[in-house]
Amino acid sequence: MLESAGKLFGDRLELASRYAALLADTGVTHGLIGPKEGDRVWGRHILNCAVLAELIEPGARLLDMGSGAGLPGIPLALARPDLEIVLLEPLARRVDWLRGVLDELDLPVTVVRGRAEDKMVRREWGGADVVTARAVAPLARLAGWALPLLRTGGRLLAIKGSSAAAEVTRDGAAVHRFGGSPPRMVQCGGTHVDPPTTVVVVERTASRGRTPEARRTGGRQR
Repeated sequence: MLESAGKLFGDRLELASRYAALLADTGVTHGLIGPKEGDRVWGRHILNCAVLAELIEPGARLLDMGSGAGLPGIPLALARPDLEIVLLEPLARRVDWLRGVLDELDLPVTVVRGRAEDKMVRREWGGADVVTARAVAPLARLAGWALPLLRTGGRLLAIKGSSAAAEVTRDGAAVHRFGGSPPRMVQCGGTHVDPPTTVVVVERTASRGRTPEARRTGGRQR
């Protein structure tokens, strides 16, 4: 596991270790992860999220929706310093914890208190290249929140568990109504985590109204 962490985080491995210690300590006492999770923060949480980096293009603008304990946003910030990352979280106590962690790690990551459906959030932070989500909601509901935050051609990357295949089959029509491509299931990080991380990928293919990105560029897409 340490070998995989070294490959994923490189010269930021020490920062990743500090984040792991915070997750296992105040992350538990603040209710961000369960009391039995402290001993398995690396495999179950940090590495499981960091491997998502292999699906993200260089220099992407990424919005981590319902970030909670900073998962997957903070592991991605540690593994991929080229990314522009915003952590979106509605609960004040979690926002305070996230800001404290980011200050301690000195990571240039923005934390926003709000919900994906808030008009302010869509206005200020929409047009993202990537929206990530982990344990937020079933795919049909998730697509309704996430797709309006993406530019056309941007992608939702939703980390899922054993329900992934069933959600892809069940929720395809709902995803389409929100302007998304047929959802597909991929696995990543097979050389670093066992089992590999399961991710449902949805591309924003249509708009139910002009995105903030389109408004800023006069309708042009990047």
